[in-house]
Amino acid sequence: MIRKIIKIDEKKCNGCGACANTCHEGAIAMVNGKAKLVFEDYCDGLGDCLPACPTGAITFEEREAPAYDEQAVKQAKMQKFGQRLPCGCPGTQSKIIKHNPSTVAQRISVSSQLSQWPVQIKLVPVNAPYFENANLLVAADCTAYAYADFHNEFIRNRITLVGCPKLDSVDYAEKLAAIIAENSIKSVTVVRMEVPCCGGIENAVKTALQNSGKFLPWRVVTISTDGQIIE
Repeated sequence: MIRKIIKIDEKKCNGCGACANTCHEGAIAMVNGKAKLVFEDYCDGLGDCLPACPTGAITFEEREAPAYDEQAVKQAKMQKFGQRLPCGCPGTQSKIIKHNPSTVAQRISVSSQLSQWPVQIKLVPVNAPYFENANLLVAADCTAYAYADFHNEFIRNRITLVGCPKLDSVDYAEKLAAIIAENSIKSVTVVRMEVPCCGGIENAVKTALQNSGKFLPWRVVTISTDGQIIE
């Protein structure tokens, strides 16, 4: 089948191993000091490894490749980790988050800062009028739940688009590129979670900016699973 899959430029690879560590599917391994895509059917095509590469050696390509085999990935992880692995992706690892009672604020009335609808990247029209002269927010679904003051800190005075590259199983880059290219976007803010699978939404925005042919101010904000801004 023809599908999207990663491509590693061996000449650009410096052998740091960051991509192999980030690839929670186990598709990448270090071979003779260089990163290699050793299992094509383990690559889900989300590109979690792209932001981890410091030299830009990893890109996407569309070519003939075996389909992503989720069951094979799970079996390989079980063989490697045994019963110590409750789940595959760090983003689905269960944990309890405890907050200091002294830091829990009293209930106050707040107003929504959302200024448009819909918000899902898949649903929003490319030429919606609210994109004109807009500051764009592209956020991973989980961020608004993790960060308490999300509306005031990020949604306020921005047009909001949300999505989850792991659950939606689509490439947002093409649609985001069209939105940026066909409208007068002033800036782009990406808000993602710290988990590796959120790298897909950051990479989609990077690709969209490149493909749009425009040079816009943009930044990435990362939220920890306990609700803190970490970068």
